[in-house]
Amino acid sequence: VVQDINTGHVLMVGYMSPGSLKRTMEGGQVWFYSRSREDLWHKGEVSGNYMNVNEVWADCDADTLLLKVEPDGPICHTGESSCFFNKIAEVPEA
Repeated sequence: VVQDINTGHVLMVGYMSPGSLKRTMEGGQVWFYSRSREDLWHKGEVSGNYMNVNEVWADCDADTLLLKVEPDGPICHTGESSCFFNKIAEVPEA
């Protein structure tokens, strides 16, 4: 899970492998693992919109990571600032 460290907005969710986590920790920018291509990918390499990592947190089971980042530009391939821009419902108050 990737979150903007300044706004708190969730930017995207991506899959990481041990190798992509290692490159992220060493280089300070986010790397993911593409399961379809079976290869590492450097987020922003094509678009120039890198995500600079400030903090990495693990959940209580240590099977999910939260990366707090400063994005260089829009995160989504559509040009949106976050991949989460399609609201599907509003839940009424109880």
